[in-house]
Amino acid sequence: MTFNSISRLIIAGGTVLLLTTGAIAQSGATRPRRVNPVRPASRPESSAPATTSTTTTTTDDSAAPNANVNAARPRTGNSVVGSDTASSAAGTRRAYDLLQQKQYAAAAREAKQVAAGNPNDSEAWKIAGFAEINLKQYAEAAADLQRALDLQRAARQEDANTVDALAQAYVLTEKFDQALPLLVIATTRTGTAAPAPIMFYYRGVAEYQTGKAAEAERSFNQAVKANPKDAASLYYLGQLAFRGGRLDETIALLNRATLVDARIAPAWALLTTAYLRRAAAATVEAKADADYLSAVRAGESLTRIRTDADSATLFAQALIGAKQFARAATVLERVTAGDDAKGVTLYLLGVAHSRAKNLPKAIAALERAAAKAPDDVNVYRELGYAYEVSKLYAKAFEAYQKGASLAPGEADLAESVERVRPFAQKQ
Repeated sequence: MTFNSISRLIIAGGTVLLLTTGAIAQSGATRPRRVNPVRPASRPESSAPATTSTTTTTTDDSAAPNANVNAARPRTGNSVVGSDTASSAAGTRRAYDLLQQKQYAAAAREAKQVAAGNPNDSEAWKIAGFAEINLKQYAEAAADLQRALDLQRAARQEDANTVDALAQAYVLTEKFDQALPLLVIATTRTGTAAPAPIMFYYRGVAEYQTGKAAEAERSFNQAVKANPKDAASLYYLGQLAFRGGRLDETIALLNRATLVDARIAPAWALLTTAYLRRAAAATVEAKADADYLSAVRAGESLTRIRTDADSATLFAQALIGAKQFARAATVLERVTAGDDAKGVTLYLLGVAHSRAKNLPKAIAALERAAAKAPDDVNVYRELGYAYEVSKLYAKAFEAYQKGASLAPGEADLAESVERVRPFAQKQ
């Protein structure tokens, strides 16, 4: 297979790459996890709830936020509106003590009882919110912290810890529009300690999800400047660079991200895709070959984490680019045995077998691909070639004709039809 034909295959398979990456992003591993999350002394902390180009975000139960209990300390003297009764103050202190002892369910229960008797006790709502964050009850935490903040603002006693915790709770519940104004406050305060790096990360997530790409890029860069080992922010920066067509930058950022945290499956998927795109666009064969091999390494790392069909398809495309056809076929055979195999995966299996000179298996895979994707011109081009090399000229003629009808402007298909026509008429 020549350099130009491999590049053509990768370019023709561009939709394959995008669909594969998207499918991985929508699977269970959409949340890059931080290796060593920063835990600011005065704010709730969370392992980052990363989201991708889709809006799908699911809570990663292995990375629960841990609210800093000192940040929820009741105000001395109960200077909050409506919190001046002795019983309310005593209940609030009990709730805080339970929070300090990490008895989060009991703390939330005690705080909610206080709030039920005295709805204007902002400290009770605040403590309940912090306890609920630690219990991963993010929607409840957001509602209670919003109540606390509203009461604080009414009393002109806005508390930075409440703002920060509420912002994170809104991100964790995917309410990015509501999170963003709070995150702007959290990251632009003056006269206080520098914001924790995670707050810039959260701001970037909210900006990304609300369509503010330039602002998100700035925020993620601030997060990385504050914490160079922020793998999640590096991953997002890689996504933004990829969307902007900056492949060199994409590859550099994603290599940094995966070096920090090798468990980020979407980063490996996007890195594989970026290498393939750069290889397909290369005009020097040696550079393309190097990128195809790098794509193989990235794809192999991906499949160590995820064994699904989409990951295997992307890895196989890298193997085909690197001319490792037999290996690509082996990878794809594992995920195409069932009736649920996708047309694009079967197509690549057919290509791999064809280039490995195993034409019977190539034909079998491509015939299945045609049944799954009857409007894919690439399938018929490849199937016609496999039939023709196998001297099944009548079938080759039929396949080429089908391809030509789907893409009447493609000269190579028209030429293929005429080339096999006389042989097909003799069969």
